[in-house]
Amino acid sequence: MQRDINSFSAKKSVLAICYDFDKTLTPDDMQAQGFIQSVQKGKDVESFWEESNKLARENGMDSNLAYMYLMVTKSRGNNYLTRRLLQEYGSKVKLFNGVETWFDRINAYGKEHNVEIEHYIISSGLKEMIEGTSIAHVFKAIYASSFLYDKDDVAVWPAQAINYTSKTQFLFRVEKGALDVNDPRVNEYIPEGKYKAPFRNIVYIGDSETDIPCMKLVNNFGGHSIGVYNPLNDNRIKVYKMLRDNRIKYFTPADYSQNSELDILIKKIIEKTATYEVLERWHLSNKEEAYSEFDS
Repeated sequence: MQRDINSFSAKKSVLAICYDFDKTLTPDDMQAQGFIQSVQKGKDVESFWEESNKLARENGMDSNLAYMYLMVTKSRGNNYLTRRLLQEYGSKVKLFNGVETWFDRINAYGKEHNVEIEHYIISSGLKEMIEGTSIAHVFKAIYASSFLYDKDDVAVWPAQAINYTSKTQFLFRVEKGALDVNDPRVNEYIPEGKYKAPFRNIVYIGDSETDIPCMKLVNNFGGHSIGVYNPLNDNRIKVYKMLRDNRIKYFTPADYSQNSELDILIKKIIEKTATYEVLERWHLSNKEEAYSEFDS
């Protein structure tokens, strides 16, 4: 049996880069960049979060459902909370340095190495606000909390409330290519070598404790978890702790500009992916031949 060794290198590999949003791609919570100030008495952002956390504690409530509830109730008498309004506030969200050009640069580098890059958001923030940002179009899927809207486009109920543990389900969707949130294929068995983006080819980028379940899962299955911190205040306490606790493999400033630490790190991961996947295909081909011969 003559194997086509060249085909191992010719086949394109997939690398999935999954991002948290708040304080990962943007320096602050998305809701705190205009929306909270528009509905909160005194425009005090901290008091909004204190009220939200108190509501969650006193009612045994998911913290994301609590903030979504306050967004709805505090909007009454100001503006109706509509999809369009949230997208408008999303369009005003500030991004870290280099984010605007990051995706094209990383995609191009992947193409040079025969690696297809897919970008995903996995966030407890609001999908509608992320959809309003200038970068929304680059993501293959945006997994985030969201509202159900009535016929007048007014938010009436949570459609999704994504917290730190429920984030992990979306990594399995990315791995298997079952991207629709209602696609039952996420639970199906997939043979070795048939995953869309095996965990070793998943990168997770986040900033805090809410990302730990995803980081740990990616780590445990051979992927790449990266902790980022705001380069303006250079506070590395969280990433130091996450590294010591084996939650992340790397940490860098949240600087997405060309030749930044993060830019260089992701490019090295792309290079590793390109080489490793060739070896993995070679291994699977050897394995298939050996088992076929044994079974015959």
